[in-house]
Amino acid sequence: MDIAYKNLLKTFVDQAIVEDVQDGDHTSLASLPEDKLGEAKLLVKDDGIIAGVEVGVEIFRQIDDSLDVNVLIEDGTTVTHGDIVLYVKGKIHSILKAERLVLNVMQRMSGIASRTAEYVKQLEGTNTKVLDTRKTTPLLRFLEKRAVILGGGANHRFGLYDMILIKDNHVDYAGSVSNAVSNAVTYKKEKGINIPIEVEVRNFDELNELLRCEGVDRVMFDNFTPQDVKKAVELVGRQLVTEASGGIDLSTIRSYALTGVDFVSVGALTHSVKSLDLSLKAKLI
Repeated sequence: MDIAYKNLLKTFVDQAIVEDVQDGDHTSLASLPEDKLGEAKLLVKDDGIIAGVEVGVEIFRQIDDSLDVNVLIEDGTTVTHGDIVLYVKGKIHSILKAERLVLNVMQRMSGIASRTAEYVKQLEGTNTKVLDTRKTTPLLRFLEKRAVILGGGANHRFGLYDMILIKDNHVDYAGSVSNAVSNAVTYKKEKGINIPIEVEVRNFDELNELLRCEGVDRVMFDNFTPQDVKKAVELVGRQLVTEASGGIDLSTIRSYALTGVDFVSVGALTHSVKSLDLSLKAKLI
């Protein structure tokens, strides 16, 4: 984990614990002795890709750093029903306090990683990579994008700050593709920032206009058919990095990849994913 990711993770776990626990886990406090020790296993009840293990370990650590966590299956590994991802041993109050938070995060991340892996499988034999989008859960984006990587996908921009992505509304407000691009190039120079410029085009007129502009790094073909993407990729050549987007799903992504496009972005990797079924099963020691 790099420093920025570790800091985000620590802050997230701190806030998630406060949200869930506040002044105490009163069920455990009321029904179980505080000094009781126990063990639990994190059990897989589905098939897919496991993700969020490192996050789960960090949650256990921040709740109680005396907990002993033994990881058996690392992030990004294919799992099947009945696999045991990890064992945790220590105070049962601490294990129970961490249980739902660990499961919520890992189930969500594993669902995203598993969905991403399905898309990646459709791209075998091509040079196309599948990208995520900003269609993520607020404040969980860093975890959801991490899950995409663990599933074999690639990350698009993280937020509004690390890329200039000129989309249809920007073009319409600016009056034209060339106006929007010219404004963006001038802005970069004035601010002294070095981030890429990508432009979404809706048709070949906009694409041809874009190809006459300077300072652009990448083009996104929005809601093009595979046949039109192939034509557009050939028109662009190696002048720009190419990306297809808009309504692309598991049944169509391979047809887009076969056009030779560099990237295909899919919002469904993160915005409508079924969580992988996991559970934490307790055992006294």
